[in-house]
Amino acid sequence: MLGIITAGIAPGVALLSYFYLKDQYDSEPVSMVVRTFIFGAILVFPIMFIQYVLTEEQVIHSPLMQSFLAAGLLEEFFKWFILFFIAYKHVEFDEIYDGIVYGASVSLGFATAENIIYLFAHGVDIAMGRALLPVSSHALFGVIMGYYLGKSKFTFGSVKKRFLLWSLMIPFILHGLYNFIIYSIEEWVVFIIPFMIFLWWLGLRKVKLARVLQHTSVKQLSQ
Repeated sequence: MLGIITAGIAPGVALLSYFYLKDQYDSEPVSMVVRTFIFGAILVFPIMFIQYVLTEEQVIHSPLMQSFLAAGLLEEFFKWFILFFIAYKHVEFDEIYDGIVYGASVSLGFATAENIIYLFAHGVDIAMGRALLPVSSHALFGVIMGYYLGKSKFTFGSVKKRFLLWSLMIPFILHGLYNFIIYSIEEWVVFIIPFMIFLWWLGLRKVKLARVLQHTSVKQLSQ
C-alpha cells in the first residue's frame, strides 16, 4: 500500500516543485499552494460521481462526447472554478507567473488523487505510464490555464475577458483532444507522442513568457 501511495504522489509533487521553483522572485506561500493542491484532489470524487451518473444514464453516446464533455469540459471547468475563486481573487496572486503555480497546483492535486485511485485499481506496474501521460498532461493543462488567468488578472479592457475565456477553453480543448486520442484511436501511441511533445512545448513556452513578463515588471518597479 505504501508503495502505491508513494508512486501515486511522487510525479505530482515532482512536477509541482519544478513549476514552483521556477518562480524567480516572490514565491507563493506554501500554505496557499498546498491549499489549492488539496482542493484539486478533493475534486476527483464529485467529478467521478458525475461521470459515473452520465455513463449509467447513457447521457454520453459517443467517444467524442465522452472525451470532450464528460472528461475535458467537466474536469477543466471544475479546476478553473476552484482556481478562479480560491486563487485568482486572493491577494497573494500578484504576478502573472502566480497563475501558473496555482494552475499547476490544482491540476496536480486532481491528477495525484486520480493517480492513486488508478494505481490501487490496476497495480503499480502502470505508474510510469501514468506519470508520463495523465499526470504530466494535467500539469500542463493547469499551467496553460493559470497563464491565461494571470494575463486576465493583470490586463484591462475587453482583452481581460478574452484571456479569462481562453483560460478555460484552451485547456478544455487540449484535454478533449488528449482523451480522444487515447480512447478512440487504435494506434493511439503514434499520435499521443507528438501531441505530448507539443503540449510540453506549449506549456514551457507559457512558463518562459510569464517569467519574462515577471522580470520586466520587477525591473520597472526597481527603476
